[in-house]
Amino acid sequence: MTKLYQASLLGIVLLLFSCGKDRVFEEYHSFEGANWEESDSVKFDLSSLDSLNGQAIIGVRYTEAYPFSNCYIKVIYRDSSKVVLSDSLWNVPIFDKQTGKPIGDGFGNTFTTYDTLSFPFPASTREVIFLQYMRQPQLEGIEAVGFKVVKP
Repeated sequence: MTKLYQASLLGIVLLLFSCGKDRVFEEYHSFEGANWEESDSVKFDLSSLDSLNGQAIIGVRYTEAYPFSNCYIKVIYRDSSKVVLSDSLWNVPIFDKQTGKPIGDGFGNTFTTYDTLSFPFPASTREVIFLQYMRQPQLEGIEAVGFKVVKP
């Protein structure tokens, strides 16, 4: 099996088991070759949603090849006019600092970790953008990043 096939299969399995009535929005963007380039911005279009009332969650799918214990991700919320409503930097833990074990759920060498974005979620948000902020040309081992909104 190729890594792409394994990652796709994992994504489908996670999607099937994570279906819930509390989810308002959930979407993942995969990276070719499990490398998140510094120039790659990941955009999530929320314009089709009626209500954005909820809790925002960031998800990172990674492999054991990821060389750092955390991942800094810049999170930008924009309205329908592309005006920036919020611009913040989040430190998402990937590996436990004490034990070195992967944080999150997974199997084999692929894991997914989630982090709740604790700042207020602007109701007029229509687009969310993620940028990797690790100051590396590419982040090896990051297969996908996702954005989820769940009911409060």
